[in-house]
Amino acid sequence: MKKLLSLLCAGSLALSSLANDVIKLGIIGLDTSHSTAFTELLNGDDTSDPYVRDFEIVAAYPYGSTTIESSYNRIPGYIEEVKKHGVTITGSIAELLDMVDCVLLETNDGRLHLDQAEEVFKSGKICYIDKPLGATLGQAIAICDVARQYNAPVFSSSALRFSPVNVELRDGKYGQILGADCYSPHKVEPTHPDFGFYGIHGIETLYTLMGPGCIEVNRMSSPDMADVVVGKWADGRIGTFRGIVSGPAIYGGTAYTADGPVQAGGYAGYMVLLHQILDYFRTGQAPVSPEETIEIFAFMRASNMSRERGGAIVTIDEAMAQGRQEADELLAKRTAR
Repeated sequence: MKKLLSLLCAGSLALSSLANDVIKLGIIGLDTSHSTAFTELLNGDDTSDPYVRDFEIVAAYPYGSTTIESSYNRIPGYIEEVKKHGVTITGSIAELLDMVDCVLLETNDGRLHLDQAEEVFKSGKICYIDKPLGATLGQAIAICDVARQYNAPVFSSSALRFSPVNVELRDGKYGQILGADCYSPHKVEPTHPDFGFYGIHGIETLYTLMGPGCIEVNRMSSPDMADVVVGKWADGRIGTFRGIVSGPAIYGGTAYTADGPVQAGGYAGYMVLLHQILDYFRTGQAPVSPEETIEIFAFMRASNMSRERGGAIVTIDEAMAQGRQEADELLAKRTAR
């Protein structure tokens, strides 16, 4: 309806061509607030926004975690919520793929992403995979390997990366970044390694500011209060992540530049991320490389290894080697099926 109204006003296209103008999107996973937020943003009638004019969510496959209670309890309510916006609920991913041009893989449980993403990759449809890319470093590596097999692009990110100030910092507006301290809430989810389910937001902020190139990390942990991970980059810079357990659930940080400190951006809404996703759907060019995303997972894995070793320094190379082994085992099992 939103497209019809805007085109009738413009008077520029025949009614017979309307069906080809909107880029049709499908959602896999109605177990996260991201799914309903994206639907509300795109399926409204605000035709002043070109993204809203050009994209519409038309279908959703609701599942979705079956074991994380905070996720699967949302599914019935979220089904009804997206249906109010004209979204068709499908009985399978295959059915959804027949209806859409591009896919938002939103399933909250990263353990399901490898199987779900491969089905999309096989179809030739472009796919955005919401955080976390996978539940573990090995799964994240395996997803990127499978994407290469099907010549498919990969993009996964926290919305925190695209907070306007963080983008400006990454682009060099405030000069060279000499170091950074970033923070976000840390909620333990037993089905995922530490930070992979939620603390990833603050770690993604850290990597937005610092870029890839961390070589070693160590971690101090106080389970009821906070966890602090210190990373050393190959050029000697130091970056830290604080996972907040007790206290306000806040996001942000400080970038240290040659001209002084600059406050990093916190949560700035979902539209900043959604614009990046939709540009990616148009171009097939991911704004974050798979290599940087994988390094974020290696940073998290190394931090967990450090905690297990009483705060000892752990190299990113060691974490990556373990992740590569896990990925190879996962892919070998899939080949044998």
